Amino acid sequence: MKSIRKLFLVFSVFALFIHANAEAKTTINWWHAFGGRLGELLDEQVKKFNASQNDYEVVHAQKGNYSETLNAGIAAFRAKQQPHLLMVFEVGTASMMAAKGATKPVYEVMAQSGLKFDADAYIPPVKGYYTTTDGKMLSLPYNSSTPVLWINKDLMKKAGLNPSMSLATWDDVGTALDAAKKAGIGCGLTTAWQSWIHLENFSAYHNVPFASKANGFAGLDTKLQFNSSLHVKHLDMMGKWAKDGKFFYAGRRNEGGANFRGGECMFFTESSAGYAGIKKEAKFEFEIRPLPYHKGTKAPQNTIIGGASLWVMSGHSADEYKGVAAFINFLSTDDIQAKWHQDTGYLPITISAAAKTDKDGFYKANPGTDIAGKQMMGKAPTDNSKGLRLGSFDQIRGIIDEELEGIWTGNKTAKAAMDSAVKRGDVLLRRFEQANK
Repeated sequence: MKSIRKLFLVFSVFALFIHANAEAKTTINWWHAFGGRLGELLDEQVKKFNASQNDYEVVHAQKGNYSETLNAGIAAFRAKQQPHLLMVFEVGTASMMAAKGATKPVYEVMAQSGLKFDADAYIPPVKGYYTTTDGKMLSLPYNSSTPVLWINKDLMKKAGLNPSMSLATWDDVGTALDAAKKAGIGCGLTTAWQSWIHLENFSAYHNVPFASKANGFAGLDTKLQFNSSLHVKHLDMMGKWAKDGKFFYAGRRNEGGANFRGGECMFFTESSAGYAGIKKEAKFEFEIRPLPYHKGTKAPQNTIIGGASLWVMSGHSADEYKGVAAFINFLSTDDIQAKWHQDTGYLPITISAAAKTDKDGFYKANPGTDIAGKQMMGKAPTDNSKGLRLGSFDQIRGIIDEELEGIWTGNKTAKAAMDSAVKRGDVLLRRFEQANK
């Protein structure tokens, strides 16, 4: 009798094992760079997808900041342990395009899946950054943003300023910073991502080249050009503000965000995606304004995107790629995109998601949240303002950061710093060009 019971137990366990395996979901691994509030919202998306169907299970993991996530993906590919999806910031696009055999283009993944996919459904400034010249999508735009000016209205009042005053130009900002200093405000202006905002987007917004060959879109034999008289004028102005205590430099990434969210700084040049953290943490009245420009120039033209896209890594099975395609379709739906945009300040990546957000009354209820989209799409982009596609650009940004810090500390003039950054950066571009001929 005992032996019969044992045999029954063995068969029961075996049957459960077979059933469990039959019902097992195909795992899709996604590596990204999001922590904090953005990480929470990303996790919410993943949970919704996993609960929406029974075939696939997306498992996400943060791998550090953008640079660290890209490096982790490269190392994993070399070890043949790559994830299915890798978040890569926009300046890594050229490097990913050059990494032959490492990626599987999104347009191929979607075509092979049989799922409906229309690259023209994505907003033009975002689509153009991540597609081939004939419009085929290489990676999926996920979190796309553009810089804006954030203001602390309470500190403006403390400085004796009207919070509704014009801040359209850098002269207007300078006038306000003079008042802030006079009122004893220790941080008039701080910034996040100094190269992205004050050189890369500055170039696009003023319709001047950051680099030759349409900022790298037209060929690998490009040369850096951000040492023009206009670039130098802007950085010289900021260097003087730093010396006078009006501009507070907190770090190369988004370290200044903590100072702004904590109520210390009156102005903050930062991504539109700062909305998630500022809305959650700020104990003061804030407002979003367009990025300032210099009078007498070609500005305002349009700003360019930052953020990241999702690259599909090669080396996985056909069934796994079907799961990746299903997840891509899910992320692109109106409901998911509209909520992501409204929660984070990132742009809605599809035209229909933007229309839904407007129809839902979100922009009317949250003034200023439409500025990023208008700033990017108000004018047709030029060769100077459609974005950057430069090899080794993460390393070049490191050079730029180092040279900018020389300006802020007063150790270098703006002209000397930018001449040096261009010379050093061009060396890396030539190496990249030679390696990818």
